[in-house]
Amino acid sequence: MTMLQPYQPHLLSLLRAVTGLVLFSYGTQKILGFPAADAVPPAGSLPWIAGVLELTLGFLLLIGLWTRVSAFVLSGLMAFAYFIAHAPQGFYPAQNGGVAAILFSFVFLYLAAAGPGPVSIDAKRTEA
Repeated sequence: MTMLQPYQPHLLSLLRAVTGLVLFSYGTQKILGFPAADAVPPAGSLPWIAGVLELTLGFLLLIGLWTRVSAFVLSGLMAFAYFIAHAPQGFYPAQNGGVAAILFSFVFLYLAAAGPGPVSIDAKRTEA
């Protein structure tokens, strides 16, 4: 699979942008009620705070601005979400509904270490 190696930096940017977009959509659902949500959590509640972080930091990841800090905070948020909301419901992530939280947590941890990739505002800022 070495044929994909030349594309690694751009695939890192794609991973960052797509992951940020997906998380941003969770934030828009929790905070803005779009796409259609059953209910918006009450302001100040843990789900509301998580939604605000998903909305703001997810957007920053999408555009690649302050990527490492945003990804690090989101990695912790997703780990926290897993242990607060999912782990008490059972040991196995496939049964407790925590698969997405675990995957997000480790992808964000990777992005915190790897950085934004070349297609990002962060990359453009370091060129100048």
